[in-house]
Amino acid sequence: MEFTQADFDRLLVAEHTRKTSEVNYAKDPLDAENLTKWGGALLELAQFQTVSDAKQMINDAISKLDEALMINPSKHETLWCMGNALSTTAFMTTDSDEAKVSFDKAAQFFQRAVDADPGNELYQKSLEVAAKAPELHMDFQKAAASQQGMGGASSASSTSTAAKKKKSSDLKYDVFGWIILAVGIFAWVGMAKSHLPPPPPR
Repeated sequence: MEFTQADFDRLLVAEHTRKTSEVNYAKDPLDAENLTKWGGALLELAQFQTVSDAKQMINDAISKLDEALMINPSKHETLWCMGNALSTTAFMTTDSDEAKVSFDKAAQFFQRAVDADPGNELYQKSLEVAAKAPELHMDFQKAAASQQGMGGASSASSTSTAAKKKKSSDLKYDVFGWIILAVGIFAWVGMAKSHLPPPPPR
C-alpha cells in the first residue's frame, strides 16, 4: 500500500487529535465529545499499524467510546464510531462465528445512530454496508485461504492462479475500502475543524 500525502496528512491530524484528547481527558474525563474524538483518532491511526498493534489500538478506541456512551448513551457520532470499531474488529478476525458476533453488534450501533439522527446519509449507508459485511468477510477468508493453498501450483495453472490472485486482491481492496469508509470519514465529526490554526490577527 502506497503512503500518499493525503495519508500522511490524515496521520498527522489523527496523532494531533489523540494527543489533544489525552490532555483534555486529564482536565475533564466526563467530556463525551472528547472521548469520541479520541476513539476516532485511534481508529484512524490503527490503519497505519501492524495487525497486532492495530488490534490493540482498536480495543483502546472501543474502551474510549464505551466511556463516552456511559456519559451520553444517545450521542449519534459515538454510536456510529463504535459501529465502525466493531466492524473493523470483525474484519480482522479469521473466525467467522466470532466475526459475526462483532458484525451483529456493529449493526445494532449503526441502527441506534440512524435512530438518533435519521436524516444522516452516512449512517444509513453504514447500516446498509453492515448488512453485507458478514458475506464479504467470508469471501475474503476463502480467497485468503485459497491464495495460501496455491503456493505450490504448477506453471500450467499460472493463468488461473493469477486470476484468482487478482480476485483475492480485489476482495482485500473491498475490505480495506470498508475500513477506510468506516474510519477515514471520521474527520467530519469535527476533528479537522477543531484543529485549524486561528486566523492571523488583522
